[in-house]
Amino acid sequence: MKVVTYSHARNSLKSVLDGVVQDADITIISRRDAEGDAVVMSLDNYNSMMETLYLISNPANAAHLAKSIKQAREGKAQTRELLPD
Repeated sequence: MKVVTYSHARNSLKSVLDGVVQDADITIISRRDAEGDAVVMSLDNYNSMMETLYLISNPANAAHLAKSIKQAREGKAQTRELLPD
């Protein structure tokens, strides 16, 4: 995670945006006044985060995912062939 000033972000917006896309990271833009800071991230990272939040928002789905992760870590995962189109 990078932290840059508002002035730096304004003057180097292309490099800030290129950085979050290429590094798959976030950048915090800090402002000195009381308006608050902001976060910049790639659209892919945002979509991934929103999908994860959606999947774990349902308690039954979250429990199923946790069980599946546990099984995978214990070496109990099974590989299956995909069905043809």
